[in-house]
Amino acid sequence: MERFTPKQKKELQQIGISFMLFVLLMISEHAGLFPDTPGGTVTELLLYLVPYFIASHDVVRKCLIGIKNRQLFDESFLMTLATVGAFGCKEFGEAVAVMLFYQVGEFFQSYAVGKSRGSIADLMSMAADFANRQTEDGSIEVIEPDEIEVGDILVIKPGEKVPTDGVVIEGSGLVNTSALTGESLPRPVAEGEQVISGCINGDSLLRVRAEKEFDDCTVSQILELVEEASSRKSLTENFITRFARWYTPAVVIAAVILAFVPPLVSGNFAAELGGWVLRACTFLVISCPCALVISVPLAFFGGIGAASRHGVLIKGSNYLELLSELDTVVSDKTGTLTEGRFKVAAVEAAEGYDAGDIVRYAAAAESGSTHPIAAAIIEACDDPIAQSKIKDIKTVAGKGITATAGEDQITVGNRGFLEAEGIKIPDVDTDVSGTNCYVARNGKYIGTIIVADMPKEGVKEAISGMLKAGVKKIVMLTGDSGKVAAAVAKELGISDYRAELLPQDKVSAVEELLNALRQKSGGKDADRKRGRLAFIGDGINDAPVLSVADVGIAMGSLGSDAAIEAADVVIMDDDIAKIPAVMKTARKTLSISRQNIVFALFVKFACLLLGALGIANMWMAVFADVGVAVICILNSMRMLKK
Repeated sequence: MERFTPKQKKELQQIGISFMLFVLLMISEHAGLFPDTPGGTVTELLLYLVPYFIASHDVVRKCLIGIKNRQLFDESFLMTLATVGAFGCKEFGEAVAVMLFYQVGEFFQSYAVGKSRGSIADLMSMAADFANRQTEDGSIEVIEPDEIEVGDILVIKPGEKVPTDGVVIEGSGLVNTSALTGESLPRPVAEGEQVISGCINGDSLLRVRAEKEFDDCTVSQILELVEEASSRKSLTENFITRFARWYTPAVVIAAVILAFVPPLVSGNFAAELGGWVLRACTFLVISCPCALVISVPLAFFGGIGAASRHGVLIKGSNYLELLSELDTVVSDKTGTLTEGRFKVAAVEAAEGYDAGDIVRYAAAAESGSTHPIAAAIIEACDDPIAQSKIKDIKTVAGKGITATAGEDQITVGNRGFLEAEGIKIPDVDTDVSGTNCYVARNGKYIGTIIVADMPKEGVKEAISGMLKAGVKKIVMLTGDSGKVAAAVAKELGISDYRAELLPQDKVSAVEELLNALRQKSGGKDADRKRGRLAFIGDGINDAPVLSVADVGIAMGSLGSDAAIEAADVVIMDDDIAKIPAVMKTARKTLSISRQNIVFALFVKFACLLLGALGIANMWMAVFADVGVAVICILNSMRMLKK
């Protein structure tokens, strides 16, 4: 990204010219080149108006447009009124200085906002600029992405962006998903696998069949979310908006009273009017609320941008604020805390056998089954028995399976199934919780395979990180049995869980926890003051619960439509470990915003009092306006490095 935009370069040039002319005029004034005569005063005024209008023409234009549209009370009106008043009091140098340094502050603000938008701009650049569509005769035509139709065959050359979501029909290789997920490692894709828009193809050619039009693809949905995020303001931002709406007209009225009432009361109106008008102009410059109006939204924008760089989409600054106030985190188990698919967790072998033997015989019997448990056992087998040796497979639904492998009769199933076959099963003592599959060979028990839905890598650390980040309670909800839920909760360090729940039961459980938070707060406005609750789910089966929670956090599954639509926060690569970092970002954002509010209001009101008493001059007013704004903007820019 270029350091300055063309517009910023032009503004910088205008500020530079204005500043040089201003310095020359100040030197000339102090050298006595402007005589204290009507002619000398007019000459000095006309000369000072040159750097003034070079620096302020756009501010004055905005002021006049505001007056025309009956929208008076903004920063442009305040600055124009104050500087015109300063010219009227023959404080030409101060008038130019105020406008010049105000424009320096505005330039700094523009640069800061541009920097904060950098990460969002990177996200916006995910969309492809074109697409290569293969025609019926095999030739390639270059089209706009919004011309893509479902079923089109797209040719993705090395280094090109995938224009829309689709399925690879030819080719294999690696795709870079960092723009979507924040993950630097490329993801392998092959024929039959899905690729999503926004990914960058590696060093091989891919042919992809489009499954969505451009307007419906993942990138389009993400960009729409990013564009809408700014419209969802936090309570802090709404406070600043309401404050500025009442504050600005109030200080203008106060300045008018300050300019005219004291001279009238003194009885020497004509002699004292100039001094009080200058105080009023100083008062107006000090009162300009740009430090608050700019720095607070800038901090929130920086927070959202910081999260987006790591593949976490926050749909508005209001949700960022809620994340900073999390008290309780509720999570679905399957697919969120666990892998969502069965794996062999442990193997207990009888005397004379090893784990490999048990899995090998069980895989032979399960080779004709499509059950998820069978798939897990087959996947765990490193040395399968030849398929030609397996015959007479018989399945009893929900109980077990028998088969002949070579000369051996293999039986695999639950305890009741094997005991019904006359096979004695010893008690299996293991710390691993899951589904027990008992295995027998030729009527004799040889071992037990324990199949479980394993916790995702990094989830235990993520749970610990959330607790360290300030979450007081973590609750796991699942439809699994109490025994399985207890084992997973213990392994992950979760103290509270609810098991054997139907989808509607999960909604009831979250509502119960929300009511508990309200009761904990107590008193008036209990709902506004209470700690917040977040629910983490996959965004598909958990959509009702996501909508009930204060903050719905969905695992994006690299492009799940339901996840993106249902949740307030979307983690694009399903890495729950990113939640503690996002919570810290949210808390830092709120902390910086509050620092800006307290600092700006303290300095403003202190300087307003000094200005009204005649102690503060225009130079102090410049600090109270531009200086405070720059300090607050610098403070907000710290979010860009988080």
